[in-house]
Amino acid sequence: MNSHLIEWGVACLTMPGESQSGDRHLVQPYTNGVLVAVVDGLGHGAQAAAAAELAVTILSKYAHESVIALCKRCHDGLRKTRGVVMSLASFNERDQTLTWMGIGNVEGLVLSVESSPRPRDEYLFLRGGVVGGHLPSLSASFMPVMRGDTLIFVTDGIRSGFAKGLSMSDPPKLIANRVLADYSKGSDDALVLVARYLK
Repeated sequence: MNSHLIEWGVACLTMPGESQSGDRHLVQPYTNGVLVAVVDGLGHGAQAAAAAELAVTILSKYAHESVIALCKRCHDGLRKTRGVVMSLASFNERDQTLTWMGIGNVEGLVLSVESSPRPRDEYLFLRGGVVGGHLPSLSASFMPVMRGDTLIFVTDGIRSGFAKGLSMSDPPKLIANRVLADYSKGSDDALVLVARYLK
């Protein structure tokens, strides 16, 4: 799937025995940018799904705001739920940057194109806490992005080491499907979102 800034794909599995996944994703364009988010409701089942869905609704409505402001909005809106962990990334077309942050254990990684001056892999720094529960002090990181740089978000239903052997020439949907097939734990909800910068 495409917005004007990114090409993206998602793959997900619901925990065996549950009818709903607590893992949700969002790709929301806004003026001069696009917000990419993965949200994991605490626990499993309907209550986890409801918390994650509420977070995605809030993020969608205010996608143009900073990732720190978005996290605070979600925290305030989710106080009466069991809470979520989430990672957010905002691509800015005007200055060709990515601003991102993570609360909890939704892993994030940017794989750079070969011509990039940056190290090949850039991992998202995750802060412990729960959005809607206990929120740590917030700070976001940013980096320049180039055409072809690829962001990957995975929930904790995916085993570590998922980036090994990935081909950046593959479409994002194929990468997401491959990571899910090869690294899903099979004992939890799992979601993989892959977004490639196009500008």
